Amino acid sequence: MLKLTDFIIDCPEPMKLAAFYAEVTGELVKPDSDDNWAGIKFGKIELAFQRVDNFRAPNWPDDEHPKQFHLDFEVDEFEPEEQRLTALGATLRKDFVGEEGYGWRVYTDPVGHPFCLCRNRRVQWIDGEPVGL
Repeated sequence: MLKLTDFIIDCPEPMKLAAFYAEVTGELVKPDSDDNWAGIKFGKIELAFQRVDNFRAPNWPDDEHPKQFHLDFEVDEFEPEEQRLTALGATLRKDFVGEEGYGWRVYTDPVGHPFCLCRNRRVQWIDGEPVGL
């Protein structure tokens, strides 16, 4: 089972960018945000800001340095979703899953956009929905 949970934007200072978008949207920055990861909840989806060292701003619509984002999908189990998604054309790029089975795996879609399958320790699945995000 898979659910979209996060839309992540790369940036040099997550708290500053989160504060900007909190003002833009009238929503609050999540209290557990920090200098590496900051978020704003919009219902079941989080708009998140992730620190990237040596950040280079996109020049879109110029193609010299394209847009930067990735999607996170929470899963109850990695293997069934990985099999399904790779059959659809996704490619596993890197595995960050620990021995206990929690973490994330980075994939690219058929044209190279990144996305992650995540399994978080603080999440449990109830009636087909991830709870505790």
